[in-house]
Amino acid sequence: MSVHNSYPCERVTQSGDDALHGVSLHAQMLARCQRTFKIVRSGLSRVPALLAGTILGGSATIAVAQDGSPVATGARLFSSGETITYSLFVGILSATLFSIVWLVRQRGNIEAESSEYRRALAESHHKITKYEALISDKSRRIVIWDGAEKRPEFLGQLPVETGAPQADQDFLAFGRWLKPSSAGELEKSIEKLRSHAQSFDLTVETQRGEVIEVQGRVSGGNAFARFVALNNLRAEHAELQVERERLIASISTFQELLDSLEQPVWRRNGDGELTWVNHAYAQSVDARDASLAITEKRELLNTVTRQKIRATATPDSPYHDRISTVVSGNRTFFDVVDVKTTGGSAGIAIEATEAETLREELKRVLKSHAETLDHLATPVAIFDGRQRLQFYNQAFVSLWGFDLVFLEGKPDNSELLDRLRTAGKLPEQLNWKNWKETALSVYRSLDTKTDLWHLPNGQTLRVIATAHPQGGATWVFENLTEQVDLQTRYNTLVKVQGETIDHLAEGVAVFGADGRIRLSNPAFRALWGITADQAETGTHIRAIETACEQSYDKPDGWRDFSRFITSFDDERPSKQGTLELLSGLVLDYAIIPLPDAQTMLTFVNMTDSVRAERALKEKNDALLKADELKNDFVQHVSYELRSPLTNIIGFTDLLKTPGIGDLTERQAEYLDHISTSSAVLLTIVNDILDLATVDAGIMQLNYSDNDLNELLDDVSLQIADRLQESGISLEVVAPVHLGTLVADHQRLKQILIKLLTNAINFSPDGASVQLTCQRSEGDFVFSVSDKGPGIPEDMLKSVFDRFSTHGNGGRKTGAGLGLSIVESFVSLHHGTVTIDSRPGNGTVVTCRIPAGVNPHSIAAE
Repeated sequence: MSVHNSYPCERVTQSGDDALHGVSLHAQMLARCQRTFKIVRSGLSRVPALLAGTILGGSATIAVAQDGSPVATGARLFSSGETITYSLFVGILSATLFSIVWLVRQRGNIEAESSEYRRALAESHHKITKYEALISDKSRRIVIWDGAEKRPEFLGQLPVETGAPQADQDFLAFGRWLKPSSAGELEKSIEKLRSHAQSFDLTVETQRGEVIEVQGRVSGGNAFARFVALNNLRAEHAELQVERERLIASISTFQELLDSLEQPVWRRNGDGELTWVNHAYAQSVDARDASLAITEKRELLNTVTRQKIRATATPDSPYHDRISTVVSGNRTFFDVVDVKTTGGSAGIAIEATEAETLREELKRVLKSHAETLDHLATPVAIFDGRQRLQFYNQAFVSLWGFDLVFLEGKPDNSELLDRLRTAGKLPEQLNWKNWKETALSVYRSLDTKTDLWHLPNGQTLRVIATAHPQGGATWVFENLTEQVDLQTRYNTLVKVQGETIDHLAEGVAVFGADGRIRLSNPAFRALWGITADQAETGTHIRAIETACEQSYDKPDGWRDFSRFITSFDDERPSKQGTLELLSGLVLDYAIIPLPDAQTMLTFVNMTDSVRAERALKEKNDALLKADELKNDFVQHVSYELRSPLTNIIGFTDLLKTPGIGDLTERQAEYLDHISTSSAVLLTIVNDILDLATVDAGIMQLNYSDNDLNELLDDVSLQIADRLQESGISLEVVAPVHLGTLVADHQRLKQILIKLLTNAINFSPDGASVQLTCQRSEGDFVFSVSDKGPGIPEDMLKSVFDRFSTHGNGGRKTGAGLGLSIVESFVSLHHGTVTIDSRPGNGTVVTCRIPAGVNPHSIAAE
């Protein structure tokens, strides 16, 4: 937190900066003095050598001026050589003397300057000592960074009570001992100081609540930060500065909050001039922003209102009034609150246009409400807190027949009741005073009072009196005459229905949506063996279930009824079923949801019908059993007959051989009859065995690829003797290439032979039998037609029954198994057989054998 050093202790702080700067300056001066001493010392050491060299070179007379410089020389008259030598000696001597004099003077100057440097050096040492003593104060610590990015140098220590670490490596971890806000701001400031040489002054707080002043400076290419622990006045001043910053932040927060409000807010100085307004105020006065509204002195309130505020508002009594002004060209109402303060005033304007609109709307609603009540068929009268009539509708006038002049006079409630009693329009009361007092007690009651008035004219009124919270009451007179009449008739109808239900032979019980019984008849109680107390109205279905468990205790009984009746399903379909009680009774029940959310249970005694049904079923089972015994018997007899028949046929054929001996004509005829009869009997036995095998479900078809053209040729050859014997011709109608069919060859041939045999048997002499074969969608479809007498319509339904025979024009009467075997074998191939016959028009039997049948799937079936 930044704090400026504008307090009396600033001089001491500045002395620290001077100390650091002085230490650097005097160190430089000390180095310069040392270099100068070295130069002078080296110069002085050369003077004696120079002087000695000059004297040794010769002698001369030298004239020296007051300042030491040679001015003239004198010489004796010598010869030319001597003259030259003497002149040279004199010149050298004069230069030497001049140099000596100059060096002597220069040495004096150097000694004087050296003395001054020694004095300055001593002063520098003294100041450095003083500055070091000042820096080493226990209430401050200095961190110095040089430009080489080396480890910083630390000088001094902070007091332990501040919470600052004493170790150098922990001191720069500001987050450990400073508050988070202070630590973050300090780290950013030090970074700017080292990277951009940006000085700073901060006041930070430690985790212990101590205040420390931090200054950042750059001097001599080094960056340093001074941490000073404040105490006494400086600490108090710093705390005041912190508190000031907090107050400034709080004021800023409140200003931002006020600026976000939709209501105009302003603040004025002592002269009544605007000093601050929020954004809503600026919008209300059509200013671009708040500063423009203040600069241009745009006022939301008119002059009269502002003057009234200044005249009436006090610190203890703020100004509060509703005023009207123009905002964005529209007339707007505001509730204005202005508070006078020490330095001026502050106010807020809350828009009340909507409230005014609502007030006007309320007036319109009340008027509309009155008009609505006036058109109601229910009489209504409204009385105020003084019990005087304030409103009445036309139905009220029609009900009591009051004079309008009397009602417009706003009579009180007591007077109105007295007039009604005098006119004989109220029910007679033994104690009129007490009755009227009870009726008028509604004005002192918190609850609505309801009463029934049976008027002398035969009307029944429900009188509802409701007290108003602000005083007064509303009286509503509801005419119940028709309702009472309807209720009377309804009660009569309910009694009639009750008597009807009670005399029904079916058991009836009605349950409500809460699972409690509403009514039940004696038949219901008799069927379930419960008493009237156990089925009393209001008894829950759980209790009924417990009482009925002695007659039926399975889950599909009353437990299921209970779940159905008490469920919360939106759609409840009806349900029927049958129960057989432990007593032997068989009941057909029905659960029927009623429109009023109730459920009706009905029970019909079906014991006699069920017993008759069971008897018929037992009889049918016995017939089926007898049929099974018959089939078993036929199968057993057929197997037993096959062996003797085979022997008879074999011996018959043996007797026909010439090796046995000659037979007479009659013997040969008898032998032919025996052979023919045995063959017919064997065919019948084989047919019976085939049918028995089919019925037992153990017949397996031997599937193979059958060439249909070869099959027809084989059938034609096999049936040729029978055709010749009967004088019947066979006409085969088939395409040249019928292809192949996957089927049982033997059974397929047997089907064709049976159909042809049947057609030959019923065809007249010389007629023809037609066998038509074709492929339809891959299936093998064939039909056998004859010109016989046909089959009557009443016999078509039983033509495929076993042992069903009719001698209608047939040459021979068989066992009636031919068509039964055909239907059985075709069904085994998953085919169909149809017959079309009319008396006198012959018969057509059509079979369809499907193609592409999977033998494995058929065998599995």
